[in-house]
Amino acid sequence: MKDTPIDPVLPRLGVPGTLRWVWRQLTSMRNALFLLLLLAIAAVPGSLFPQRPVNPSVVTQYLKDHPGYGPWLDRLQFFNVYSSIWFSAIYLLLFISLIGCVVPRTRAHWKTMRSAPPRTPGRLSRMPEYGTLALPEELGISADQAVRDAVRLLRRRRYRIHLYDAAGARPSVSAERGLIKEIGNLAFHVSLIGVLVCVAIGGLFGYRGQKILVEGDTFVNTLVGYDSFSPGANFNPSKLDPFAITLDRFQVTFDRSSKAHYGQPIDFTAAMTVKDKPGAAPVKQTLKVNDPISVGGASFYLVGNGYAPVVTVKDGTGKTAFSGPVISIPSDGAYTSLLVIKAPDAAPSQLGFVGFFLPTALVNDKGISYASDPDPFNPQLNLNSFYGDLGLNTGQPRNVYTLDTKNLTQLNGRDLKAGGIVLSPGQSYTLPEGKGSISFDGIKRYVGIDIRHDPGQGGVLVFALAAIAGLICSLFVGRHRVWVRTGTHPDGRTLIEYGLLARGENHRLPAEAAAIRRLLQQEWKVPDEEVRTIDTKAPTARAGAPIGETKTFPTMSKDW
Repeated sequence: MKDTPIDPVLPRLGVPGTLRWVWRQLTSMRNALFLLLLLAIAAVPGSLFPQRPVNPSVVTQYLKDHPGYGPWLDRLQFFNVYSSIWFSAIYLLLFISLIGCVVPRTRAHWKTMRSAPPRTPGRLSRMPEYGTLALPEELGISADQAVRDAVRLLRRRRYRIHLYDAAGARPSVSAERGLIKEIGNLAFHVSLIGVLVCVAIGGLFGYRGQKILVEGDTFVNTLVGYDSFSPGANFNPSKLDPFAITLDRFQVTFDRSSKAHYGQPIDFTAAMTVKDKPGAAPVKQTLKVNDPISVGGASFYLVGNGYAPVVTVKDGTGKTAFSGPVISIPSDGAYTSLLVIKAPDAAPSQLGFVGFFLPTALVNDKGISYASDPDPFNPQLNLNSFYGDLGLNTGQPRNVYTLDTKNLTQLNGRDLKAGGIVLSPGQSYTLPEGKGSISFDGIKRYVGIDIRHDPGQGGVLVFALAAIAGLICSLFVGRHRVWVRTGTHPDGRTLIEYGLLARGENHRLPAEAAAIRRLLQQEWKVPDEEVRTIDTKAPTARAGAPIGETKTFPTMSKDW
């Protein structure tokens, strides 16, 4: 009667077993590499879509331009990629996975470094690199002496040594080299963890801000001094360093020697006066593109520049409603710059102006002015004027670089009887209907500065260099073992066997075997004619040697 098969009863994992399985999956090197790849992919949307911490106005405009899928992208945090839940989850999982991978490997490698190299195998002929030497009889070298010589020679090649069966009949030497390969591998992974930690520190306690500085203006490191400010999650405003910087002069050098690139900027130089703290002596520093300066733990980067025409606006009562430089936004290589002037204190009506600034103005055949050169050879202001409610008293934030003319009445324009306002430096214009006047007093330059404080930046650099050094050690250092064993030849001579085994792929192992053989030959003066090579593919190959390998044996008697 045939027995009925019984299904095996498998043990239940339970909660502890399930957690152990999840931990092992998370801390496997394969999943760590997968998470690293996933983190790189998750960072891609940050370069495809505008990010709210960097430029919130661009995000707002993007949502207006794409009302269909824009709100869905916002719900999925595509405009806050690097602080999103899904990006943070991948980041934390990768962090945990790397720690779970590195700690056990570090513990195991530490035990390996403290323990002796493994015992000599029983059949060295199975090693990838294997050879024998029969010492000349006239030398009279005993097995013990040969082992001591081998120890000395291997130490010369920076092997760590352990002697086995020193008092036995066949003493042997076990040697190992290349432990730094695994140290480099561990250093690489530890450095990755360090980079993640330092990036997290920078994101939590750092900050980033932007400021536009006009020549002669001073910036003091306070929250109200920034044009825009993006603090870290745990940023404390009381930790701001009380430094101050002043833009003394900004100079742009344009190409004047090349016809193909005539008028293109080739150098930007901002002369700054810096004070690290109140009462400190001022220090002169130069800020250039890709050459930031550091003040009080913050780095200053030059990211923009332009012209700031100095204007004075007087209202209908003759009082000065606005006076000072106005930031203009360049729109082309000739520095055709758009600008907006708002005078909310003007009476009896608020005044607004919108137009453009031309560094070197020319007039075409249609009577329209345009900029022909970025240097201010013939500067000119072209403006339209408005009066009415500028909308600044409603409490809602307004963009200083745009003018909402919905509730305004236009005074000047090319299509109106009064015409547009065209001013050169030193000129003034009286507005229609007794609304006041505007004068063009001069020109200043301004710079756009990006200010970053990242307390983890130095650590990122250190760990990045350590990761590169560890990777170099891991890739270019070979780890292998060498065994040398003594015996007695049938004719009474001392016989030396040696074998080499690499951990993983090591194309330098044959060269190392040849170097060790040369050292042994030179030490014991074994002549080259005592050595011949036997191809193990031949029918006379020695039994036990791996097929397809080439082994080296000394010339022996027929009995051997």
